[in-house]
Amino acid sequence: MSKLKSIRELQNLTQQELSEKSGVSVRTIQRIESGKEPKGYTLRVLAKALEVEEDELLYKESEQEKSEIVEEKKESKEAVLINYSSLKLINLSSIPFIVIPPLNILVPLVLMLTMKQKNILTKQLISVQILWTIIAPIVFMLGIFLKLGNKFTLIIMILIVLSNVFIILRNAIEIDRNKKLHFMLNFSLI
Repeated sequence: MSKLKSIRELQNLTQQELSEKSGVSVRTIQRIESGKEPKGYTLRVLAKALEVEEDELLYKESEQEKSEIVEEKKESKEAVLINYSSLKLINLSSIPFIVIPPLNILVPLVLMLTMKQKNILTKQLISVQILWTIIAPIVFMLGIFLKLGNKFTLIIMILIVLSNVFIILRNAIEIDRNKKLHFMLNFSLI
């Protein structure tokens, strides 16, 4: 959106009203709003009519601002596509299958595809489950190799299962409260 258009709309002015207030034709205002930069006299009278500095009407944005705008558009597009109740269901679907590790990934994955919730948050939920499924047996084997006894092995198994239940429930709470995940990775495994 051009800077002129955004300032005009913030002041609740139509193109016709701005034309009458500034003395600039509606057609010229339309051209400027479609991307042509105002110059000289036109720039001065529009800035005066809108009570802003002239450089506020010039459309000069840095590469950083351009990339921020692109990121905002991507985020808003993804935010629109996320159904948070489905996301919570996909998240909680891992709990019954914690003791059968491949299913704690496959069930949410199938739900993601059938519910058409292939967004960044759902991918993060499944990535966390994949990572947990990789780390859990490693921790268990380390516990066995340390030969600390059967009680310790049982405690490790219980702690591994409880850690995943905690991760799933904490993410469900965060989805409810803030529409985001508490446990996220800096990368995606899917």
